[in-house]
Amino acid sequence: MIDLHVHSNKSDGSLSPTELVEMAVQKGLSAFALTDHDTVDGLDEAIEAAARYNTSLKTEPLSGSPDGKGIPLEVIPGIEFSTEYKGKDIHILGFFIEYNSPVFKKKLQSFVDSRILRNEKMCKSLAAEGIDITYEKLLEAFPCAVITRSHYARYLHEHGYVSSPREAFDRYIGDHAKHYIPREKITPQQAVALIKEVHGLAVLAHPVLYRMSDSALEELVALLKEAGLDGIEAIYSTYTTGEERQIRALAQKYDLLITGGSDFHGAVKPGLEMGNGYGKLAIPEEILSQLKISLKEADS
Repeated sequence: MIDLHVHSNKSDGSLSPTELVEMAVQKGLSAFALTDHDTVDGLDEAIEAAARYNTSLKTEPLSGSPDGKGIPLEVIPGIEFSTEYKGKDIHILGFFIEYNSPVFKKKLQSFVDSRILRNEKMCKSLAAEGIDITYEKLLEAFPCAVITRSHYARYLHEHGYVSSPREAFDRYIGDHAKHYIPREKITPQQAVALIKEVHGLAVLAHPVLYRMSDSALEELVALLKEAGLDGIEAIYSTYTTGEERQIRALAQKYDLLITGGSDFHGAVKPGLEMGNGYGKLAIPEEILSQLKISLKEADS
């Protein structure tokens, strides 16, 4: 089995890239995609950790694996872009990206700069409310992470300002809360184009979560298909059977690849497990095989 939607502590997950590799091994996954938000900072670490594990398979039995032997693990270089479309936050996944491209990294830095400016403004707003918070304190609490609102929620919870991370969103930092400040975002079409520039596959993430009407969602899919979209996330931790069926039908109508992922964040999303979501998620390896075939055809 595989998982094509996983986050590390380089964005808003709680586990390091190396810890994700260790967890994937324990769960017997053959592959996972590291898709941190607007950053590729964890990819080298994850890929190197998987390479060390794969090398160890040749020389020693693996403690903790289902059969004591283990199977080779592939880490797929990915990313998840946060974009804006008609006032909604739309996420675009990129798979098999050439993430070390200097031009690509320069553009990612512009996204980081935009986040920093937004975070500085949000911290000042919260501080004016009497909360002991600065951007520097957030960085100290979550080193090496791309600071997102999930980090604010954890900070406020850990420092006793709210009883739960959910309350932090409701009272302080949710989309309609007093201290929420939007940041400048690219469009989903621009995200697709950027992924294609580095020879990756562009996929619309968890479309059901956007709570769009059927016609509005189909309009978005058609627009992105024209922009070069390759696939759509049809298997996801929270989908009902009917929702999965709906997204699969959209994929077939617009000749899109199907992907699937848990959207694992570690402790940030309690009960949500890598590989099997809330217990029933199953993403077959055939999905990854189809992605690779499409990638090969695009490069030929």
